[in-house]
Amino acid sequence: MQGLSVGDLKDIQGRFLAVLAVVLLVGLGIVVPRPLWHDGPAVRTERFQQILVLSNPIHTDIAIPVDSDLLIRFAFLRTIGLDLDNPNLRYLIFGWGGRSFYTETRIWADLKAGPVLKSFALDRSVIHAELGGDIPLDASAVTVVDIDAEGLERLKQFILTSFDRSDSGPIPLPGSNYGPNDAFFEAQGYFNALMGCNTWTAAALRQAGLTSGLWTSLPWMLRMSLRLHNDDKRFVARHALP
Repeated sequence: MQGLSVGDLKDIQGRFLAVLAVVLLVGLGIVVPRPLWHDGPAVRTERFQQILVLSNPIHTDIAIPVDSDLLIRFAFLRTIGLDLDNPNLRYLIFGWGGRSFYTETRIWADLKAGPVLKSFALDRSVIHAELGGDIPLDASAVTVVDIDAEGLERLKQFILTSFDRSDSGPIPLPGSNYGPNDAFFEAQGYFNALMGCNTWTAAALRQAGLTSGLWTSLPWMLRMSLRLHNDDKRFVARHALP
């Protein structure tokens, strides 16, 4: 049997180094905390609010339980026809992502090459707002997170400032919605594969007082980093499955 040539060995070595680099990048993204340090030990409080992180294989959303303050702060959702007075409304759900992929891929069958290629380059961003009813807290796609009142306020502000605005307020994208209970809006920033929807979710959770990994581009990376860095802190991911 003929042995491997020098070219074959170099090719194998190159592939091994590429895989090793990816593994190291992913590992460091999870293990290295962000922020790197805290001003002091957190003080536990019995007053907390549960928010939810909802995930599928590639994307995460944040669900905030509805109360009067939330409905006032996000009252502009009525302008695009969302029924904030629906008696079955329990959560407002927010996600951030690339315009092409997010708005054109309603289900996996809608997947096209163009939006995918844009997601690996640079795409304008959008915010997806959705009305949610009862969500089972023990579902595998749900992570329950406890935050205090200050963390909740910072989270709301972070989401509000993620909307791009005109003089009349947030800018909707009519006709891009998936159904009667959701809407898309122009968002701040640009989307790419390195800084995408899950890094936005991580940034939002850091505003709420959590520590995430340095770079969490996929939902499982974000969930692992939340478990790793928040077990003994004030804000604990109480239900986080792989």
